[in-house]
Amino acid sequence: MTTQALVFDAYGTLYDVHAVIHRCDEFWPGKGAALSQLWRQKQLEYTWQRSLMRRYLAFSQITRDALAFACEALKLPLDAARTDALMQEYLRLAAYPNVPGALPRFGARKLAILTNGSPDMIEPLVRHCGMDETFDAVLSADALRRFKVAPQVYQFAVDRLGVAPADIGFVSSNCWDALGAKNFGFKVWWINRQDAPVDRLDARPDGILAGLGELPARLAS
Repeated sequence: MTTQALVFDAYGTLYDVHAVIHRCDEFWPGKGAALSQLWRQKQLEYTWQRSLMRRYLAFSQITRDALAFACEALKLPLDAARTDALMQEYLRLAAYPNVPGALPRFGARKLAILTNGSPDMIEPLVRHCGMDETFDAVLSADALRRFKVAPQVYQFAVDRLGVAPADIGFVSSNCWDALGAKNFGFKVWWINRQDAPVDRLDARPDGILAGLGELPARLAS
């Protein structure tokens, strides 16, 4: 089995969602880490819950709703100006340090992003990080109005890249996403930065990485 294409999750995989902590701390000193953690948790939960309820909203609106919930839960005053400022942070998240150096090392393989992020979020972020010429495709689940781990979202990458599932390597730091892709039929690498256990979802990743910088050597071997 060859790996003709690599498909990457965006948030938490290429781009650090917790890069917002500093700005959160500017608004609410000492609360940034707790806010970022709960914000991300609710953002993910809302995608799963809305998928099950079949009540789709764009990821940008879900992200706003998750921020509002997190601030209310933590008793942090939130107004429109702070909401807009924090949403802007999502358009300029930092890439993880080993990401820019790793991406050029994948040779002639097709490279794509496959994200739940809506185009109004992911496209400015990719441009901000200077990666708009790096990827053959930046694919948003918004085109399907459903979120990962729906198999149709992974099929979207197959259709757009013209590569069979068995020849696509999928990379995510979210174990649920990695195993969703494995269930679909991709070869999967899970970036496990926190040394967490594998989720109990009847599958295991093909490889576990500490960071994206390890993947070129894994592919070569």
